Amino acid sequence: MVQPTATGTVDFDAKAGKPCQTWYQVYGDLKSGVTPVVALHGGPGSTHHYILSLTDLSSIYHIPVVFYDQLGSGNSTHLPEKSGDAGSFWTEQLFLDELDNLLKHLGIQDNYALLGQSWGGMLAARHATRQPKGLTRLVIANSPASMKLFVKAANEELIPKLPPGVRDAILKHEAAGTTDTQEYKDAVEVFYRRHLCRVDPWPAELLQSFEWMEKDGTVYQTMNGPSEFHVIGTLKNWTIEDDAHKINVPTLLLNGVYDEAADSTVFPFFKAIPKVKWYTFAESSHTPHWEEREKYMKLVSDFLTA
Repeated sequence: MVQPTATGTVDFDAKAGKPCQTWYQVYGDLKSGVTPVVALHGGPGSTHHYILSLTDLSSIYHIPVVFYDQLGSGNSTHLPEKSGDAGSFWTEQLFLDELDNLLKHLGIQDNYALLGQSWGGMLAARHATRQPKGLTRLVIANSPASMKLFVKAANEELIPKLPPGVRDAILKHEAAGTTDTQEYKDAVEVFYRRHLCRVDPWPAELLQSFEWMEKDGTVYQTMNGPSEFHVIGTLKNWTIEDDAHKINVPTLLLNGVYDEAADSTVFPFFKAIPKVKWYTFAESSHTPHWEEREKYMKLVSDFLTA
């Protein structure tokens, strides 16, 4: 097991009515002269654990990697009292501010790359549209350019191909608003094992992130909803389609053939971003950093160090 070189917390003024901290962990040397990559986890409301395979970028390819748990998640400050406090607290801007705060604390705001996975890629892309002077490269991994496209792909391309009993259970419980039933959760797991992670058994780190979300689902339930494809939270109208052209750094788009972030959801990024490459992993769904780990790390490291 690779060991981190630094673990810490940074104070973050989230205007939450109590002191808040962002937890982070560094692998490799931020002063090595190699541009570090900051890894943004998904959810929203998941944790860094399920993207820990990215430590390979440090241990094999000598690229410093920074992980962090976003506010409300994992080892950072939890705010269950803000549950459902949607519009006024859990906003995209909150997480953009948190990222800026972390970059400054680590002293890397003038030279860094970002790798965002799923929601993390949505957040990283939005950050990049602001054209921060220190951002050198961007990896948008398994992320949709619009939540409406994401939900459309799930409901029109993916769910119809599930076994009939599973498909019917999903549709029935979403229509009835009974998404907290075991039958719905079991059906969702079938979808996840096809379109979220096809490794069997699931990596312990992925299970760890799910366990954290089970303990405190505040952020996920408020911003997303009860499942990956039943998006009824504040992100339901999220889109970057009109702003993606403002991303002015070299960008790598990644997804998998079986990904819930289907090609139709990634294409607007490809169309709009001026300096862009797109790679689709043939044997992967939403987590190619586990499903085709070796190929993924080689591809990402080559891009980051080009």
